[in-house]
Amino acid sequence: MLKTTINLQPGKKVYFASDQHFGAPNPKESKVREEKFIRWMDEIKEDAQVLFLMGDLFDFWHEWKYVIPKGYVRVLGKIAELKDRGIHVYFFVGNHDLWMKDYLEEEIGCTVFYKKQYFEMGGKQFLLAHGDGLGPGDKGYKRMKKLFTNPIAQWAFKWLHPDIAMKIALYLSQKNKMISGEEDKAFLGEDKEFLIIYSKEKLKTEKIDYFIYGHRHLPMVLDLEQKAKYINLGDWISYFTYGVFQEDFELKTFEEKTKKNYL
Repeated sequence: MLKTTINLQPGKKVYFASDQHFGAPNPKESKVREEKFIRWMDEIKEDAQVLFLMGDLFDFWHEWKYVIPKGYVRVLGKIAELKDRGIHVYFFVGNHDLWMKDYLEEEIGCTVFYKKQYFEMGGKQFLLAHGDGLGPGDKGYKRMKKLFTNPIAQWAFKWLHPDIAMKIALYLSQKNKMISGEEDKAFLGEDKEFLIIYSKEKLKTEKIDYFIYGHRHLPMVLDLEQKAKYINLGDWISYFTYGVFQEDFELKTFEEKTKKNYL
């Protein structure tokens, strides 16, 4: 089991956010949420040592050799500003931006992950993942993910003109019920929530203090056995929630102190 150790500096914090789905449901409405997220990043930059972006920052993302999706300039610029201030930014690819390649790494300096990762911070053990495809069930999605991550399928898609490809992809993405669908607002119970089931299975063989996921869109901190905690970060569609770790983990809702217009 490969593990990354982060030595926290005095007074510094680790922040987590997931499922912004920028671009949905349309550029105009998305920009309101983008602006709010930028204001949040502006507030945390004074005491942040690490920022984990836990997946689905974009409602759809694809990188061609010389082209990336239009928009998101100020969001990406603010992430670049945090990185330039010495804040390490880790980006977990989600199910909506799984065709992320090396743009964020080369242009901004983010570290991009395509699967779950283990970290040690402040003497605590973390398992971090976007959450899609983990645990039992959801066989239809798992088959679809295999198709989308297939090198041949990716090679074929990139030959579509970006205007055509983006139009098709955004239409399909916005039809996806994982974007704050009604079914995501209800807690199914510990015995039916696939990420909780997955976490409990992991605890049988591994010592983990915090399991932190996105994907589910339902903000929650749940106590598990062995004093472990299951955490879902919620989203920036309905809840505007985020996580912060210093000595302990807290799940918070972003409440703005001041409003600045960035867009």
